[in-house]
Amino acid sequence: MRKKKLGLIVNPVAGLGGRVGLKGSDGLEVQRQALVLGAVPQAANRATQALERLIPLADQFDLIACPGEMGETAAVAGGLAPTVIGAIPPRRTTAEDTRRAAKEMLALAVDLLLFAGGDGTARDVCQAVGQALPALGIPAGVKIHSAVYATSPMSAGDLAALFLQGKVAGRREAEVMDVDEDAVRQGVLTAALYGYLAIPFQRELVQGCKAPSGPGEAAAMDAIACQVVDGMEPGRLYILGPGTTTRAIATRLGLAKTLIGVDVVLDNCLLAADVNETQLLTLAQGRPAQIVVTPIGGQGYLFGRGNQQISPAVIRAVGRESVTVVSTPHKVHTLEGRPFLVDTGDLAVDRLLSGHIRVITGYGEQIVYRISDGVLI
Repeated sequence: MRKKKLGLIVNPVAGLGGRVGLKGSDGLEVQRQALVLGAVPQAANRATQALERLIPLADQFDLIACPGEMGETAAVAGGLAPTVIGAIPPRRTTAEDTRRAAKEMLALAVDLLLFAGGDGTARDVCQAVGQALPALGIPAGVKIHSAVYATSPMSAGDLAALFLQGKVAGRREAEVMDVDEDAVRQGVLTAALYGYLAIPFQRELVQGCKAPSGPGEAAAMDAIACQVVDGMEPGRLYILGPGTTTRAIATRLGLAKTLIGVDVVLDNCLLAADVNETQLLTLAQGRPAQIVVTPIGGQGYLFGRGNQQISPAVIRAVGRESVTVVSTPHKVHTLEGRPFLVDTGDLAVDRLLSGHIRVITGYGEQIVYRISDGVLI
């Protein structure tokens, strides 16, 4: 029987701007800024995490990877021996490099294309191959609105393994979404549909498309905000993650909120706005702190999607017991029983966060809901 062919493309700069608070990694100038701020590339590591799940099947498929940082490095680190195709220029890779690589994979008729990146990478793959071959994203970006990604790198590896073994035969037409990063940095979030990819599908292994808050949720958000503000303690830092639900808390305090960013409140005053990981670690040093986050609508992520500033190091410093989750009832109901997810990039922290947690859903109203680390055990 013919061996299956698995293609691999890694966008090495995907997610570069996350922990340093740049809200994306599109464009050479943003990438330069991220590196100046101390950003450490993570896309290759996340691709390696996915590929490690495939080691037991190594003799059953041929891995075809792009050179160097665009795939080969991650494959070797993951314990696999890839066939390397194409070439990359002696400079930082661009979207055109991704599109060209995807077309090469199409010409080679790979059975499944794995790509590590974010929404911009998914757009490039979609533009190059459309639905002509099955593709699956390894989440490595900052803002992952698209439904073409697995819930975590490990889930991507698990789903690829099932597909290569013929245990997931069907494909699903999944949306490729993206936002204008320049507009996001101005606090304007508008996602657009750019096309569809054909992905192998197993519900618990694939994330949903990000859904916006409903138009009738303002009252629920205000009730949540009243509950949180009434419970605030003097001398405690409150780290407010992105989102309209957390913005309602700031509004209740009479403060402006960075919609697509992380702000810090102390004694009902804005201590710092639009902070990055380093600033959070400095501010939280030696002080009691509380992290307040809301799940992403339609996906359920609490950490690892759009709030990478609240990094594993920050979560460890603050403590799991000092994480507050706020959500409107509607947002919880749209998950249809699926758990909240975490994908911080640190498996130990993901496991620390998993389990059950109280969720503030209104004034004097709470539910208990499960958090999964996104890895199928």
